[in-house]
Amino acid sequence: MSNDQPAAAPAQPPATVPQDFIRQIVRDDLASGKHTAIHTRFPPEPNGYLHIGHAKAICLSFGIAREFGGWCNLRLDDTNPGKENPEFAEGIKDDVRWLGFEWHELRHASDYFEVFYRSACKLISDGVAYVDDLDAEQMRAYRGTLTEAGRHSPYRERSVEENLDLFARMRAGEFADGSKTLRAKIDMSAGNINMRDPAIYRVRKIAHQNTGDAWPIYPMYDYAHCLSDALEGITHSLCTLEFEDHRPLYDWFVDKVDLPNHPELWQSLLDAGLPTQPAKPRQIEFSRLNLSYCITSKRKLAQLVSENYVDGWDDPRMNTLRGLRRRGFTPAGLRLLIERLGVSKQNSVIDYAVLEGCIREDLDATAARRMAVLDPLKLVLTNLPEDHDETLSFPNHPKDESFGTRDVPFAREVWIERDDFAEVPPKGFHRLKPEGEVRLRGVGIVKCTDIIKDADGNVTELHATLDPETRHGLPGADRKVKGTIHWVSAKHAIATEVRLYDRQFSVPAPDHEEDGKTWLDYINPDAKRVVRAWLEPAAAHVEPEQRFQFERLGYFVADRVDHRAEAPVFNRTVTLRDVWAKAAGQ
Repeated sequence: MSNDQPAAAPAQPPATVPQDFIRQIVRDDLASGKHTAIHTRFPPEPNGYLHIGHAKAICLSFGIAREFGGWCNLRLDDTNPGKENPEFAEGIKDDVRWLGFEWHELRHASDYFEVFYRSACKLISDGVAYVDDLDAEQMRAYRGTLTEAGRHSPYRERSVEENLDLFARMRAGEFADGSKTLRAKIDMSAGNINMRDPAIYRVRKIAHQNTGDAWPIYPMYDYAHCLSDALEGITHSLCTLEFEDHRPLYDWFVDKVDLPNHPELWQSLLDAGLPTQPAKPRQIEFSRLNLSYCITSKRKLAQLVSENYVDGWDDPRMNTLRGLRRRGFTPAGLRLLIERLGVSKQNSVIDYAVLEGCIREDLDATAARRMAVLDPLKLVLTNLPEDHDETLSFPNHPKDESFGTRDVPFAREVWIERDDFAEVPPKGFHRLKPEGEVRLRGVGIVKCTDIIKDADGNVTELHATLDPETRHGLPGADRKVKGTIHWVSAKHAIATEVRLYDRQFSVPAPDHEEDGKTWLDYINPDAKRVVRAWLEPAAAHVEPEQRFQFERLGYFVADRVDHRAEAPVFNRTVTLRDVWAKAAGQ
């Protein structure tokens, strides 16, 4: 088996058994004997990178197969050449694996092009498909509306022989793009517009990334998708609610082609060594993952990239899986979100804070702690010798001793956060202030004695004295002060670039284009801010994608593209608390 076709992962039921209507259907089908094994698939189109919405579909289709001891195929729906790209195909595979899943087999809709063509010929021979000469605009006019029935095409009653001849000539490349279309002959008065003689094939003379120039015609999604499911023996075809109105057409194609009883249609797959055992699949719809402050339209995501609003598909501001990964979001955190949201038939919008909460929960348990200063102000401990240099031991995780400890250098001059000092402190301010005391994390209590300013009156340096008896383990350690602040030794600090990322849009529903604004007007100008910061040495010399909690600041990750030990680059994954709720007064 090739690298693209790993063996199915063994069944690994989650700690808590999920309960939802899809899993109940699966349980009932197994209990009744309708199915002895569960086969699912994840069928993305390789015309862009996957986004957060796809994470739910991946977790559901792969997760159910894993829970019930079945398997899930990854099938690339490559029926639309020109918009598809091998780069996207590789990205999709990478993202699925990053989320923690492996496919049973890698398949492509293009694997089945010959089967689709033969099946279309069968539909023509059965009198339920015809070649139409109407162009796209005329077809829309004949289709009717939600309140008015459609009209029959003047070409609808062509003979079987004429239709077979025309379709063969379409296949041979005789006709120009858009000049002829193969359509199903169903019901132009159907209340479900999808059933009004939908297109099956269109003429499109464009090279395909897998089949080259072999095909001047390509199948439509509704036709190719359901037959692909049938060919692969998919038992439960899981898709989002927008496909609910397409289900009658899905079933119509599956039933009319009837692949299980017509092996001559798919003998070519067996001849090519592609295992095939067709069966009738069942389509089941579920609500998609909609998050506030997000855009999940592939077209709009592509526009953000092409018009340079972001730095690529993996920009950490993007809610593509590649962007979320680069920002430091964890697969476990995303899976936790999907598990908590569950599966339903009810569309809803989930607050982005719920996602952030799941990421924080995972990182709180899995990210080691480090100290960093993002907006530095120098603090000089004047009662220490100028050459003072010592090494302190800090726990890597305050809640988990298994993380061990690390050495942190400490010297006379340290960097602290500028907002940890206030010359005129507001009410309730418990950090450093003139003549005030604060605990320096792991060092002891310091008292501010002098404030150094430049010619413009800006504070450039603080002087303080350290009470050495207040360090942990010494007699004065019990002396109480209300505030504790973090620091980094100025002598040993490592300069780094830190990219402070935030939500990409400034309003919960950027798609609601009100007051004459477009969704682009709601791009958050503060979604990315770059600062020069200082790190303790143990934070800098790490591999890309290493995640930390920078104490009191948030969770950060070493950038998977730009980070190097000699030139560290960190991205903020998420703040320690929901600052958006605080800003909104919640």
